[in-house]
Amino acid sequence: MPQTAPTKSNLNAAKRSRTLASTGYELMDRKRNILIRELMALIDSAKELQERIDTTFAESYASMRMAEISMGGGARLAAESVPLDNGFTLRTKSVMGVELPYVRDKSEAPDGPPYMLTFTSSELDDAYFKFQEVKKLICDLAETENCIYRLAYAIKKAQKRANALKNIVIPGLDGEIFRITDALEEKEREEFVRLKVVKSRNERLKEEQNEEEDE
Repeated sequence: MPQTAPTKSNLNAAKRSRTLASTGYELMDRKRNILIRELMALIDSAKELQERIDTTFAESYASMRMAEISMGGGARLAAESVPLDNGFTLRTKSVMGVELPYVRDKSEAPDGPPYMLTFTSSELDDAYFKFQEVKKLICDLAETENCIYRLAYAIKKAQKRANALKNIVIPGLDGEIFRITDALEEKEREEFVRLKVVKSRNERLKEEQNEEEDE
């Protein structure tokens, strides 16, 4: 990269760039720290959700087995009457410029089981509501895990930019400022010496002229 001329205007420009780079690093570092805190909270949340899903799944299948024992083939018929899921809606929310998914179930919350309660059992009802809870938990976990992946990528990107500013851009500007400052100071010293020489020469010429006049 060609060096700029050692002028005061280039020195001021380098100092302004150094200030901007320093501010950019501070903002990037702050963004990274905020995203890391968000990430750690989501990791804890994902772990808790996974544990709840495992527990609720186990309870759901246990209730379903009890319903099959008490109802026989009637449990399967009742299960077939449950309508298919309508899917999910996906929106986004922004955290420090990072777009994070916001997943929600499109189906309306049921007031109760969709099958007739006359020939069913409480075990089947329990299984139905637990599977409904599992569906919501899986939706929350999918949202949380996706947010974790996006935050991890954003943190890596912010870390890379912060490192570039800290280790490359700012030291480069510091070197440029030092080089220009040193060159300007050297030029000032040379100018000072030159002026002293000129002044000394003028004084000597003046003295010689005075001596000639006296003669």
